[in-house]
Parts: sequence; C-alpha cells; structure tokens
Amino acid sequence: QVQLVEFGGGLVQAGGSLRLCCAATGNIFSINDMGWYRQGPGKQRVLVATITSGGSPDYADSVKGRFTISRDNGKNTVYLQMNSLKPEDTDVYYCAADHGGVEVWGQGTLITVSS
Repeated sequence: QVQLVEFGGGLVQAGGSLRLCCAATGNIFSINDMGWYRQGPGKQRVLVATITSGGSPDYADSVKGRFTISRDNGKNTVYLQMNSLKPEDTDVYYCAADHGGVEVWGQGTLITVSS
C-alpha cells in the first residue's frame, strides 16, 4: 500500500505563486510516474503535469511556462511550483502515482486564485 499526502494548497492572488508537495509513504517501491491533476465541480479530472522516475516532465498546454514539476526520489516526494497563477487555475489539485501499474491518488488540495 502507498499513501500520498499533499501539502501547500490555499488562497493566492492572481499573478502569485504556490508550491505543492506530495509525499509518498508506505510501500514506496515500484513507484513509477508521479503527477498532478486538477478537477473542478462537475468536471473530469485532467492532467496538469507528470514526471517519470527518471525526471522527465510533461505538462498540459495551459500551464507550460508557468508550472514546474519536480521530484526527489530520495524523499519520495513530488513538487509542483505554480507561478503566474490565474483565476482559471482555481481547482482541487490531486497528486497521483503509478505504483506497479496501479494508480494511487492523494486526498486533494484546493487552490483558489483570486482576481
């Protein structure tokens, strides 16, 4: 079993920055890709950014140039640095990890960007 715990959500003004952290605990072996997704009320969960175990990132077009995903395999932690935030970035953000082919999710953290 792997558990993901997220930190760093909150309220920020447009143009500001936030940093999300997600720590994996438990059976951390066989964790492959990790990533961040977002979901709004009544909407599907969509990709924000992912990163392979080797550190190769991929981003949704809407966040390219503004968000940076990184990971520390020694700490079993993935980060999302969010800069130049916009009101449309407001959503619940979820951490995800591929654990031996099984997708594991964090509890979600709310990001609210005020205009």
